[in-house]
Amino acid sequence: MASRPSIARELFAPLALDYERWARVLSLGQDSRWRRAMVGRLDLPPGSLVLDLAAGTGQIGRELARCGHRVVSCDQSVEMLAGGAHPGAVLVATAERLPLADGAFDAVTFGYLFRYVDDTAGCLAEITRVVRPGGRVAMVEFGRPRGVPGILWKGYTRVVLPVAGAAISPGWRRVGRFLGPSIEEFHQRLPPERLVRIWAEAGLDDVECAQMSWGSGLIMWGRRR
Repeated sequence: MASRPSIARELFAPLALDYERWARVLSLGQDSRWRRAMVGRLDLPPGSLVLDLAAGTGQIGRELARCGHRVVSCDQSVEMLAGGAHPGAVLVATAERLPLADGAFDAVTFGYLFRYVDDTAGCLAEITRVVRPGGRVAMVEFGRPRGVPGILWKGYTRVVLPVAGAAISPGWRRVGRFLGPSIEEFHQRLPPERLVRIWAEAGLDDVECAQMSWGSGLIMWGRRR
């Protein structure tokens, strides 16, 4: 069975050039809103040095730069990094093994990372390692709504996304078919309460969760002790 990081590379590398446009359309504009909310509550002074992991084409990095922060963008995919616009230095590396010094950053941000790593706890421990004591860690991820919103969300991710993806390109068709089951599997394996425990075990205090867009988005923040 292929590793989760290799699945991510295979899925997203072909989409780099038009990733942002179609991600915005397929998320109904909510993805950008979640990223802004995550960055807006980092509570960092301007000029802070932030590592943006799973940086992709640079959407979070550009939001960090707009807030006055210095940014290092890191992704395992050369194609995704090359297909975007990044406001600072660029690093090709996996989040599980960062070639960076202990405590080098004031904060680490990441979007949609944990569904594509094989060892979530180990990855978060590595992320925490490169944050200074008192520094911040924040993530954005898809959520899993409950009740009526959950029924609508499942219909959207299981029916609408595959059909819409197929209308765009073969690559987006694969992503559209992949996302619904991937999101569901992730939340069965790592529901928010389990994620909070993993963050605490990794050395992060003041862990907060926020559900966005009726629960379809999940944002988390923590502070390294």
